[in-house]
Amino acid sequence: MDCRLGCGACCIAPSITSAIPGMPMGKPAGVRCIQLNADNLCMIFGQPERPDVCAEFSASIDVCGTTNEQALWLITDLESSTC
Repeated sequence: MDCRLGCGACCIAPSITSAIPGMPMGKPAGVRCIQLNADNLCMIFGQPERPDVCAEFSASIDVCGTTNEQALWLITDLESSTC
């Protein structure tokens, strides 16, 4: 499965403990990544400063569902069950 262009759920729902340019301490769950633009596209996609955890994410139906809203709900649920 390919990521849905403009979804951004994986850049909003999970906490990220790795440093992100502009967010040196990472980001808490539910907070938009500072590198996510208004169209929900990663501004550092493919760049070396992109955190490994972001680069290693791969979309799947189990995590992303069939809509952007479902992806946000599923990833939020996964995040809350791993805290």
